[in-house]
Amino acid sequence: MSGKSLTSFGFCPLPIFDHKRIVLGHGSGGKLTADLIDKIFLPAFHNPILDKLDDQAVLTIGGTRLAFTTDSFVVTPIFFPGGDIGRLAIHGTVNDLAMSGARPLYLSAAFILEEGLPVDDLRRVIESMRAAAAEAGVQLVTGDTKVVNRGKGDQIFITTTGIGVIEHNVSISADRACPGDKIILSGYIGDHGMTIMSQREGLEFESAIESDCAPLNGLVTAMLTTSPANDFIHTLRDPTRGGVSTTLNEIAKHANVGMVLDERAIPVRESVKGACEVLGLDPLYVANEGKLLALVVPGMADAVLDRMRQHPLGQDAAIIGEVVETHPGMVLMKTEIGGTRVLDVMFGEQLPRIC
Repeated sequence: MSGKSLTSFGFCPLPIFDHKRIVLGHGSGGKLTADLIDKIFLPAFHNPILDKLDDQAVLTIGGTRLAFTTDSFVVTPIFFPGGDIGRLAIHGTVNDLAMSGARPLYLSAAFILEEGLPVDDLRRVIESMRAAAAEAGVQLVTGDTKVVNRGKGDQIFITTTGIGVIEHNVSISADRACPGDKIILSGYIGDHGMTIMSQREGLEFESAIESDCAPLNGLVTAMLTTSPANDFIHTLRDPTRGGVSTTLNEIAKHANVGMVLDERAIPVRESVKGACEVLGLDPLYVANEGKLLALVVPGMADAVLDRMRQHPLGQDAAIIGEVVETHPGMVLMKTEIGGTRVLDVMFGEQLPRIC
């Protein structure tokens, strides 16, 4: 480098956690979120269960394996095509439990309501939650409600906590991804994020876009019963904030493996693809609320894929890539034109307040 610094060549070192105050990007699910967790939360609460950084904790109590998770929902607008904040809260927590192979059982819900929220809107959200819980086969058994002054909130925030039981002899976690595993995606990506974006900005597209918000526990159960054998699914994740790319990067980092995707195999609706092109967004980084990624041992991938396609939420499932030994911690994609692209984790956020 002849003694020259990086800044001499136009590069400027960028410290990720150089913020004196929280910014929206800290909730993006990207690099800012990861750094917030690594620098603030993990040092304070460090323990072997939390350190796995899965979407749920797996606990063994009295010989029974339980999955335990919590999530907060701050989406705006609170009503959108295909769902609302209530449906999102129920299904989001159900899905986090299901990603460990658990059967979701019970939920709690805490509500922060802004003064001035129309009671009819609250009633509509609650009815949506009731219907979503019935659809997923869970019960809401406890909760809490607080009200904040007008202007100190945004209509309604919901925090849901869930518990489920792991009945199958499986060990599903991000750190179990192995070279050779096939990467299966359950269907079209980007529907939820682009629905929220279009509603928020008042945009209209030629084809209607609806959120994919759905409970994935039934699909996971079908996948786990593909064979009486155990341990053929190593990892399950639902690619919510940050989309497919961010989720796969998190898995690659935790398991210290590489991944290679085939762009042609990734299902994206033409309406979503067109909307993303207009807005300068990448569907691979757009949030989903009714899709999952599964890392499956190669000898079982086709059978699992067939089983998924028999389920209503897996009809468009596809094998989109595989786990490799090379370039550990990185996700690469073979593009439609024959090149190779690095899929990195975004620094901040394409779409804030998406879930």
